Amino acid sequence: MQGEVPAVEDTMSLAPQGKDTAAGPGRHGGNRRRPGGQGTDRSRRRRRVLRWSATVLSVVILGTAGTGYLYYRHLNSNIEKGERSSGDSKAPKTAPNAAGQTPLNILLVGSDSRASDANVALGGSRDNRGNPPLGDVQMLIHLSADRKSAAVVTIPRDTRVDIPKCTDPEDGTTYPATNTIINRSLSNGGAGCTLATWEKLTGVYIDHWMTIDFAGVVSMADAIGGVEVCVEQNVWDRPLPAVPGGSGLKMKAGTKKVKGKQALQWLRTRHAWGSDLLRARAQHMYMNSMIRGLKDQNVFTDTGRLMGLAESATKSLKVSEEIGTVKKLYDLGTQLKTVPTNRITMTTMPNVPDPLDANHVVPAGADAEKLWSMLRDDVPFDKNGSGSDEKKKTEEKTSKDPAAADGQIAVQVQNGTRTSTEAAVPLRASAIADQLTGKGFTQAVADRSASLSEEKTLVRYPSADLEGDAQRVAKSLGIPLSSVKRSTDVSGVTLVVGADWRTGTAYPKKSAPKAGDIPDNADAINGSDKSQCMPVYKPYRW
Repeated sequence: MQGEVPAVEDTMSLAPQGKDTAAGPGRHGGNRRRPGGQGTDRSRRRRRVLRWSATVLSVVILGTAGTGYLYYRHLNSNIEKGERSSGDSKAPKTAPNAAGQTPLNILLVGSDSRASDANVALGGSRDNRGNPPLGDVQMLIHLSADRKSAAVVTIPRDTRVDIPKCTDPEDGTTYPATNTIINRSLSNGGAGCTLATWEKLTGVYIDHWMTIDFAGVVSMADAIGGVEVCVEQNVWDRPLPAVPGGSGLKMKAGTKKVKGKQALQWLRTRHAWGSDLLRARAQHMYMNSMIRGLKDQNVFTDTGRLMGLAESATKSLKVSEEIGTVKKLYDLGTQLKTVPTNRITMTTMPNVPDPLDANHVVPAGADAEKLWSMLRDDVPFDKNGSGSDEKKKTEEKTSKDPAAADGQIAVQVQNGTRTSTEAAVPLRASAIADQLTGKGFTQAVADRSASLSEEKTLVRYPSADLEGDAQRVAKSLGIPLSSVKRSTDVSGVTLVVGADWRTGTAYPKKSAPKAGDIPDNADAINGSDKSQCMPVYKPYRW
């Protein structure tokens, strides 16, 4: 076997394991002589047979292990990797629960890349070949800290958001911060920029990203043997006189297993459902059905199926570099498979029409923020867990760094009340700075030059020696300590008044969301719901 064998913790055995059971001399009385020399020849013959068997078995074991290792190296070489974050965003990680566990967040991006013949053939529009790819499908997969529930949130591709400053890790191109639809983030520095955009919007720390293109979807659908989907009427997503384009999906009413190109057509169909928002619902139905199918097939215990899926997945996915090995991807899969289907919830970000462009949407204020808050605090999206599964309120940790006297704490107050649908509240920073001054923080000043967009009010501080001061400011205004964050973007204690505090001088008290308490406009689908069936927009029925 050639090549250096990797450490055990960095490999995953894909080969059958054997065990040499041959007994050595003197064990279990196997070589004991009988009186008068009887049995000596028989014992020698048996020892020769055992030695020969052991030698053959060793060769077989070493041979299959070598093949397994070479195949493992082959799979690793399939995987494309990239930088985790290439944008200006620093969302903090969720604190561990009482058992020391933390949630896991993975961003899945479906790219419309037409950089290959296969993608051009599947995606059409040859005129766009070579153009920077767009992230037309974006889903955040949240796995709870206890690994007992999972949530998936889709942000529609035409959602207008703030895309932060990003630098392409491949060619060094720097893209300035901009306000545009979220699918453009993928072309502004790759998936790392899309991840940074999500973190900036949601405040949720995202551990990893994965991207897949048209050809990858087809390959994965074939590897798992297809996915069951359902339509209420015959559907044909085709060009119409007033509406060009269409995915080409053509199916009769009822349930059918789609794979290959037809699976891609299902995931890309938009016109036949009536909107891009309903396309997200169809994609969620597909994912739920796929997960149920994988569980029913016991893929993780079927070596042949697992190897076929591994081959397809490693060729289809590009991943952030910290999960760029087969073992790490396999470990992720084994964590996800432990979640029961009735504890998986698919949702779409609550949204409203964009006042600047009727073809776009923007986050629906408080409803969208509620969803992000549940993700940040690891609150289950479903109600199917036991009471002990729900996250228990933990005591807020007070800094060991003592706060200075109120009058000695310098505080800069910034106005972060601007949202996608509302302008910033005028003089909001000044009003809260005056409130702090009245409470004895005589060095509080308003930063009138800053007009930020923060869904949630935050108190930021740059270093550990100012944590106590920042917490003292928060306590004086009734701001929870969970909103006090360390940040390298500030030079001193900085209060950012967010969109959750647009009026009044007292910070609004809000009850923490409970398990399953998601907004009605999140279009939630439970993973165990097999009754889902897509209605077809009338012009696309046949």
